[in-house]
Amino acid sequence: MNAVSYQAKPDLSEPIVLCAFAGWNDGGEGATNALRTAREQWGSVSFASIDPEEFYDFQVHRPSVRLVGGRTRRIDWPANEFSWARVAGRYVVVFIGVEPNVRWRTYCEQILAVCSELGASVLVTLGAFLADVPHTVPAPVSASSGHRSWASRPGIVPAQYEGPTGIVGVLNDLALRAGVPAVSIWAASPHYLPQMTNPKVTLALLERMRDLLELEIDTGAVDLAARSWQREVDDAIEHDGNLGDYVKRLEDAAEQGLVADPSDVPSGEDLAAELERYLRERGSTDD
Repeated sequence: MNAVSYQAKPDLSEPIVLCAFAGWNDGGEGATNALRTAREQWGSVSFASIDPEEFYDFQVHRPSVRLVGGRTRRIDWPANEFSWARVAGRYVVVFIGVEPNVRWRTYCEQILAVCSELGASVLVTLGAFLADVPHTVPAPVSASSGHRSWASRPGIVPAQYEGPTGIVGVLNDLALRAGVPAVSIWAASPHYLPQMTNPKVTLALLERMRDLLELEIDTGAVDLAARSWQREVDDAIEHDGNLGDYVKRLEDAAEQGLVADPSDVPSGEDLAAELERYLRERGSTDD
């Protein structure tokens, strides 16, 4: 099965392939926003996409309708797009997709087929997970690989995770089986802010990607967004003494290398709803 549609096939030399997926692997939308930031900054050119028809339950991932030019209706389907750029003399391919509902192995094979056709030197996946970490510290980030030569490099550890996995884990496994070196970079996002876009996670992923792969990435704008985001969350938490106490316990645990007990605080969904309500009310007041 070939679900990849090319607009034009670029002639690249051993590109780095970067991947991120909306969904379970994308806490705080950190991974997809990191690659969107890089893609825009590098002026990446779209060249291919994966047809969503075989991989999604459209009652779960519903397409959306919008007007173009105020008159023409257009349907937008779950997007899985490849683009490429030349960054300081190196070729980079960026793939941003949506975790599919079905046929995960076939879906991953489509990505790996593009890697093979372009002669990819390494496949790098980005992910973000919800964890017991405070929003007040830099987002913890780690890099791992099951490939011997990459796992021995500074800043990368051998892949040893066990437990439930998403499309990122499946893609990395199939890549290594296909002989494509694969590296996975993950950042942790506060579990009590599950529905909020988290620029601190985006910043951590961009910085680690930049350092590991020696890519040119300007993180100045994301850093400013992260600082503004933290001030807004801090202001919201000041109005909730219980949550403030819990964040303080998380900070103390982080300093000692421990994990705080999330049962000490209401559910992440309830906290996010309260924070979003406060931020909306403050925004309307500011207007």
